[in-house]
Amino acid sequence: MDTANPPVEHDEDAAHLASLGYTYDTTFKREMSFWGNVSLGFTYLSPIAGVYSMFAISLGTAGPPMAWALVIALVGQFFVALIFGEVVSNYPVAGGVYPWSRRLWGRKWAWMNGWIYVVALIGTIAAVAYGAAPFVASVFGGVVDAGGTVLIALGTLLVATVLNFMGTRVLSMAATIGLIAELVGSVVIGGYLLIFGRVHDFSVLFDNQGIGNDAPGGYFGAFAAAALIGLFAYYGFEANGDVAEEIKDPSRRVPRAMRITLYIGGFAANLLVFSLVLAVPDFAAVASGESTDPIGDLLHNAFGPIFPVVMLVIVIAFISCITSLQAAASRLLYSMARDRFLPGSTMLARFNEARHVPQNALLAAGLFPAAVVVFSLLLAEALTAMVGFGTVGIYVGFGMVVLAALRARILGWKPAGRFTLGAWAYPVNIIALLWGAIAIINILWPRPTGGGWAEDYLLIMTTVGVVVVGWIYMLVSKAYARGDAPSGDASGAIKTVAP
Repeated sequence: MDTANPPVEHDEDAAHLASLGYTYDTTFKREMSFWGNVSLGFTYLSPIAGVYSMFAISLGTAGPPMAWALVIALVGQFFVALIFGEVVSNYPVAGGVYPWSRRLWGRKWAWMNGWIYVVALIGTIAAVAYGAAPFVASVFGGVVDAGGTVLIALGTLLVATVLNFMGTRVLSMAATIGLIAELVGSVVIGGYLLIFGRVHDFSVLFDNQGIGNDAPGGYFGAFAAAALIGLFAYYGFEANGDVAEEIKDPSRRVPRAMRITLYIGGFAANLLVFSLVLAVPDFAAVASGESTDPIGDLLHNAFGPIFPVVMLVIVIAFISCITSLQAAASRLLYSMARDRFLPGSTMLARFNEARHVPQNALLAAGLFPAAVVVFSLLLAEALTAMVGFGTVGIYVGFGMVVLAALRARILGWKPAGRFTLGAWAYPVNIIALLWGAIAIINILWPRPTGGGWAEDYLLIMTTVGVVVVGWIYMLVSKAYARGDAPSGDASGAIKTVAP
């Protein structure tokens, strides 16, 4: 692109982007529809991937009342979404948590948040790809070993990468198809089970059936462990903001898309979990490990001959989730590379001018998760560590934005976007921060696994390792000092670096 004679755009979105220091960045095309944006966030959130992956563990840990964890997490995450909506309305820039942290706090804070979030997304993409394999095998009526699981996971990553390479319009369409598959796989299946497959009275949702009473910390400890299903279920709405430069009027539409993502996702996830709980015939069998796949058994018994079709719908939902995750990761990588924050920034910031996508960032968002999946054949603990960090890293990234917003507010930040919280800003911000802290502590809390102290503390050690490595690299390389994009300019108390 000829930066000496940049193309002139007169629309309001381009003017807003220019005011944020990205005058000549016109490589993205605003081809994503509002519902495409909602679909992107929804398929990233993916009730199917989150619920189906954690249901047996949570039910076996705390019994039927574990379903209420979905409600608690939905309320907590809604406060976070309100803060994100206000921030993205002010800074509708590609990349999500990284540029928001940069503008709200500064360069070092942005580098660390970007680093933590990139690693978390790599782990999450690998986890979802790996988790899709059994459902793919079920379509063909088979089971797979470790090698087959890796091959299928790599295949799903390849499909997602191809879809992303086809451009924003195709990404929007793929997300919409994924939304439909998710709704079929959660609302339709959940509704069917609730009407025709229910074997318990609703009172069972308040009766733990004796499950979890002997857990460390008593039933409260058991419920806290089971509540991870809720924490896994409701992130993804930040992806609406990751593509803020690809949707028209993002200052107004993205915050609304975030809220609608949670409305629809919350309804679908809660309906699915509550209906599944009420349809499980034997809770004790799940708790003892006798029933290792209660969802598969339920769906097979309920849908019989069309079971493979149901599995195909679930596979589509998984692939759509991977596609959305990869899109978010690529925009984050591109945003950091555009500001010259990453090693190999020139390469990672390269665009495919024909498709209007960050081609090398997309490749990186496919190859790194693929490497994690392949490496699992050599060291299973590596995949476990990355998958675990995928969740806690995302919540840390969320918390860093929420804390930065509160700090900037105290220093005098006055949000000027189309969506503001007004008098509710401080209480919402504080509640969101407290919720995030509780979620992070619960995820990191070491629980007995039977594998010794190293396995019990694996997630804590992984999290500390990621943070320390990123911090050392940042200081040694001075990556935070590169580039001239604006930073720390949310309030008048912080000096802006002119682009």
